[in-house]
Amino acid sequence: MKITPQSIPDVLLIEPNRFGDPRGFFSEVWKRSALAALGFTADFVQDNHSLSREVGVLRGLHFQRPPTAQGKLVRVVRGRILDVAVDIRQGSPSYGQHVACELSAENWRQLWVPRGFAHGFLTLEPETEVLYKVDAEYDRATDAGIAWDDPVLAINWPIPPHGVILSDKDRTAPRLADIAPPFPAGSL
Repeated sequence: MKITPQSIPDVLLIEPNRFGDPRGFFSEVWKRSALAALGFTADFVQDNHSLSREVGVLRGLHFQRPPTAQGKLVRVVRGRILDVAVDIRQGSPSYGQHVACELSAENWRQLWVPRGFAHGFLTLEPETEVLYKVDAEYDRATDAGIAWDDPVLAINWPIPPHGVILSDKDRTAPRLADIAPPFPAGSL
């Protein structure tokens, strides 16, 4: 396995080894001991799986507030996405900045989105399936989001806004400047 810190160093690109032969391939996509040897020690409690039928489905930007904030390890098992992590930790030198990374079934990469970040993704192929592990269970009471198209975030989504398919929740999410800081300095 290989771990590469991104432009915001707490966001990590994880590349599992994949061993192939004429039958197909084998990969250990999560191995606690191998990742711990590289300094990654998240403890996961829940796996989530989503299917997006069309190109242009945008899910996000979501997060859970403390005390049930979540870190997410995201990977694609079919299709391709642009995966985005936005730093929403008040006082962070990268507050309001984001990391965007293409994840696909072909490139086999995974993105670690730590607590204190909003997360979202845009499907780039039909019938895209995303799996992600989280280190805290889903909690409806602390579930929140910010607008995917907040101009301050300056995320370069590769599909025009009229081509994006959103849930009602995501369509009405507030801008980052319009919410109380979800992760005040020292809260994580």
